[in-house]
Amino acid sequence: MFTPDDILYEDNHLLVVNKHCGDLVQPDPSGASALEDQIKEFIRRRDAKPGAVFLGVVHRIDRPVSGAVIFAKTSKALARLNEMIREGRIRKIYWAVTEQTPDPASGELRHYILRDAKTNRSKALGAPRGEAREARLRYQTLAAADRYTLVGVELLTGRHHQIRAQLSQIGCPIRGDLKYGARRSNPGGGISLHSRSVAFEHPVRREPVEVTAPVPQDDRLWAWFEQHAPAGEPVR
Repeated sequence: MFTPDDILYEDNHLLVVNKHCGDLVQPDPSGASALEDQIKEFIRRRDAKPGAVFLGVVHRIDRPVSGAVIFAKTSKALARLNEMIREGRIRKIYWAVTEQTPDPASGELRHYILRDAKTNRSKALGAPRGEAREARLRYQTLAAADRYTLVGVELLTGRHHQIRAQLSQIGCPIRGDLKYGARRSNPGGGISLHSRSVAFEHPVRREPVEVTAPVPQDDRLWAWFEQHAPAGEPVR
């Protein structure tokens, strides 16, 4: 559930929050409470707004994933941020804790993502097929523990379950991600994939904005990796 402590950045035009594993960004058929509605209610109460609160979802991350999510507080900001998303002008960096170390340690992955709506799962294919869409990401190994590896990922496209499917395809499933080949689940059902940072030009003031989301504080492995990740690495 959202709390004011989850706010990473806010001004009159936009809001960036640190989503918890298990939280929905937008309402879905499950009927579960979603961040979008929770934040609207928070703003309505905090700012004593008499009418409906405008809040636009700029991008989403999967329910079992944690980290930075951008919301727009005005229609102007939403339109401009949506345009940035379409043009690839919002830099999104993820951290993934994987069960194996990528070989090579860094590089770029290019697959074709084919989504199965019935199973809510995607396949990372080596060649185009049917309605599969090209998926690209850059990755870099940042740190290694006894059984797990911290991998930094920069998304170059935004496909369904892209990071999960592509890392699994190269033999590096994400910790806790049973759907994509992990050995065991995580406590609480989340997966060890975290939207670490977002960087973009402010949609109104045209100034650079960069926001970093702390990793889940109740997970000792995440805390260890945050402490041991190199400072200033290209993929953060």
